[in-house]
Amino acid sequence: MIEIVRADGSAEKARIAAMRARAREKGARIDKAVADIMQDVRENGFSAVAGYSRRFDKAEPYEIGAEELEMAYYACSKKLISAMERSAANIRDYNGKLLAKTLEWTSPDGGTVGRVVRGLSRVGVYVPGGTAAYPSSVLMNVIPARVAGVGEIVMVTPPTENLNNAVLAAAKIAGVDRVIAVGGAQAVAALTYGAGFIPRVDKLVGPGNAYVAAAKRMAYGTLDIDMVAGPSEVLVIADETANPKYIAADLLSQAEHDKMASAVLLTPSAALAGAVDAEIVRQTGYLGRSAIIEASLRDFGCAIVCGSLDGCVELANEIAPEHLEIVTADPRALLGGVRNAGAVFLGEWSPEPLGDYMAGPNHVLPTSGTARFFSPLSVDSFLKTMSVVEYRQKDLAPVKDKIITLAEAEHLTAHANSIRVRFE
Repeated sequence: MIEIVRADGSAEKARIAAMRARAREKGARIDKAVADIMQDVRENGFSAVAGYSRRFDKAEPYEIGAEELEMAYYACSKKLISAMERSAANIRDYNGKLLAKTLEWTSPDGGTVGRVVRGLSRVGVYVPGGTAAYPSSVLMNVIPARVAGVGEIVMVTPPTENLNNAVLAAAKIAGVDRVIAVGGAQAVAALTYGAGFIPRVDKLVGPGNAYVAAAKRMAYGTLDIDMVAGPSEVLVIADETANPKYIAADLLSQAEHDKMASAVLLTPSAALAGAVDAEIVRQTGYLGRSAIIEASLRDFGCAIVCGSLDGCVELANEIAPEHLEIVTADPRALLGGVRNAGAVFLGEWSPEPLGDYMAGPNHVLPTSGTARFFSPLSVDSFLKTMSVVEYRQKDLAPVKDKIITLAEAEHLTAHANSIRVRFE
């Protein structure tokens, strides 16, 4: 079912180019529609938001109360609640250990300098509705913000006829302050500018469709965003010791996301590539989303046979995948060479779904090669810092002439004067 490509310097590059091409812009039509919504909400506030909500979702925006969250929580099975609470505990623990602290120290001049760390004041979390309602994304987006000390967390989700109980229960578990039933680009615009009872936020995180992604892109600068995510992807580096059944299962777990998802195997073993292909065919036969899987693997899946494991790592760094699994005889030996990946999973007992749901690190990861310069969502994403400077007269005196020299070199005489008057 997957194409097996032998790396020769050009064949593998063609496959990489195809994978990158799938993240192209959706087109001017979506951007124009979203730009109109953003401007309308900016100028007309809640009336515009309500109009779009009635038009697209057949319902006006409304706030979901704590009692409804409680009812949703108890409507879920105890088994599901237990799984979500364990996941939440692991996410809290992971982010708590990463939490940056305020620091101050004595500078070489004798003054005090440092950095004050603060959580953002208000954060918005977008949660898709309908078939793309994922409670795990609520936990992953909200809990790091809670750990960071964000003042208020506002979750928005489309006002579907039957809101997803698991999503609402996850909001309760994660500690969301307010849940508002509003979706689409109009929800992004409302959180960007403020609209009626929907407050303006400092940062907006969470996945959405092409319209939501376009709106987040346009909102950036007025507020901060996590990232504009592209289609999901997994890349597996495996050698001849890997179990083809496990490798196939992991590739399939990513391919089932959508037809644009990418699942790639890099291996020095042609025999393994063939065995994995056979397993993919066998396992796809009993999976529920087989049509999506087949389209994804046909268009954006492949096995690339490289000359060595080092060649696999080099190619993986060029691809910069969202998820990177290393399933080799000694996976940690390859970790030092990995420069570009959203999340790395080591060994056959660390499959990518472990990261999606339970381990603690975030599943909101850079896609489409942006792992070259973006990092996963974490507690860091919800912090801002302020630098602190405190010099006394005796600390400033030894460096005053140097400051004056630098200021005058830039023709900023008032800057120089600010220093000079203190010593006249």
